Amino acid sequence: MAMNGDPHVLIVAGSDSSGGAGIARDVEAVSALGLRTCLAVTAVTIQTHRSVEHIEYIAPDLVAAQMRAALASNTIAAIKIGMLGTVGAVEAVASVLSEQPSVPAALDPVMASSSGRLLLVQEAIDALKTHLMPLCRLVTPNLLELAILTDTLLTRDETEALHQGRLLLNSGLQAVLIKGGHSSGPTSTDILLRPDETPIRFNAPRLFGEMRGTGCMLASTIAAHLALGEPLEVCVRSAKRYVFDRYRQRA
Repeated sequence: MAMNGDPHVLIVAGSDSSGGAGIARDVEAVSALGLRTCLAVTAVTIQTHRSVEHIEYIAPDLVAAQMRAALASNTIAAIKIGMLGTVGAVEAVASVLSEQPSVPAALDPVMASSSGRLLLVQEAIDALKTHLMPLCRLVTPNLLELAILTDTLLTRDETEALHQGRLLLNSGLQAVLIKGGHSSGPTSTDILLRPDETPIRFNAPRLFGEMRGTGCMLASTIAAHLALGEPLEVCVRSAKRYVFDRYRQRA
């Protein structure tokens, strides 16, 4: 039985010793909306703002145990999932989510660091698509992740990105948010896809410069808005505005 009645967002992700991404960014984003967080750490990383030097993955049974302890201790209103790394971690998280069908989850399918270091082993990709993604309220791939998940070539064309997004959606997902931050042009456009609904575009002026942690913060902010009971479109729109405003101050 949950002992703390305040709504919490459960963060399931890896640490980042530089503070530029991962759990540090997740907690920051959720706290900005006045909500509390609890944690299930999936990996401990040694990294700077420029490179990932070492990754120590947490045993899958410990990841699941952390999640169940958090769920038993607090009122979990939403879950944000980030770096998982291994097949075992993917399956462990999926097993816990399957026990909590009423709790919405936002998944940022982290596959590589900003510096290019692989953060999800190849064998885990199929497990992610088969076991975990269908359980999530929203999956938020960037263009590289979208290409990997659909086994297609990387594109910067919106028409092709929409095609890839629909391929992913039609594999059994509830909703996909295609993130356009890695495309080109003066506008960054994210596209929300849901079964049998017209795509919804979310536009913001493109920011340039160091942008580590944007994917973490976007998914965490969406999860926080889901925890507040807001419709998905409102969650995405509010989260994109928050991340834009947050990073505009640094640009």
